[in-house]
Amino acid sequence: MYAVATDPDCSDGIAEQTRSTLYELDRVLAKAGSGKAGLLQATVYLSDISNKPSMDAVWREWVGPEENWPQRACIGVELEDRYLIEVVVIAAVL
Repeated sequence: MYAVATDPDCSDGIAEQTRSTLYELDRVLAKAGSGKAGLLQATVYLSDISNKPSMDAVWREWVGPEENWPQRACIGVELEDRYLIEVVVIAAVL
């Protein structure tokens, strides 16, 4: 399955937007019968690539132990309005 998530509220700061985006991703994955354990690949789009270390700290807390990490790429791009992060994943249905 394929899923995409952003922070629906465009919270202030990359850490809070990352938390909200990952919360939304949890919801979308669960609705589709998947979850973090089903993640195969993730692409993280950041409006400012210099925010990667702050995003990584939240990501690591969310995704859990390193052996559970999917393949992931981070890309600096221009995002709409006040969005700082967008996450696109491919996940197996569990």
